[in-house]
Amino acid sequence: MIEPDLLLQAYRLGVFPMAMEDGETRWFSPDPRTILPLDDFHVPHGLKRERRAQAIETRINSCFAEVIRACAAREDTWINDEIIASYTRLHELGHAHSVEAWSANELVGGLYGVAIGGAFFGESMFHRVTGASKIALWALIERMRARKFALLDTQWLTPHLKQFGAKEISRQLYLHLLNAAIDLPRTFAGDL
Repeated sequence: MIEPDLLLQAYRLGVFPMAMEDGETRWFSPDPRTILPLDDFHVPHGLKRERRAQAIETRINSCFAEVIRACAAREDTWINDEIIASYTRLHELGHAHSVEAWSANELVGGLYGVAIGGAFFGESMFHRVTGASKIALWALIERMRARKFALLDTQWLTPHLKQFGAKEISRQLYLHLLNAAIDLPRTFAGDL
């Protein structure tokens, strides 16, 4: 397991771990880095309708372990047992969080990440029904806006994230935004 203090310090410095195919854990700080600007978040056409039609509700931190395992349950993954144990420990300490999509009292999608100050570091997402991970991401944005967070780090740009307005920025700019965000007195979990 990666020690919680080491993991949190790495995030504060703009670095995150990933498990490689050979089982080794490596550390990354991409340049460019991808963020999803909270003010420019784009809700794709039809997502509101999907949310209503599938009667999807969202929850926070109700089943973190199940979310991270679901994110790892794919053929090509960077989430191994060490990553699962490390982030589960961060969750127990109040630093890692899950945002979940539920339908008919069944977990159908979600995401997890780490919160430090006013920054949230998105790690992975999954879905079991169409649109569920998008709805979880939308719920994450709503929560971050309500709690006045400043930075949503998504690490690398993917076509999935691009549709929401994600953009690449230089590592230098990212570290500037990160340093300002982590000093904000914000909390992700609990009631407002």
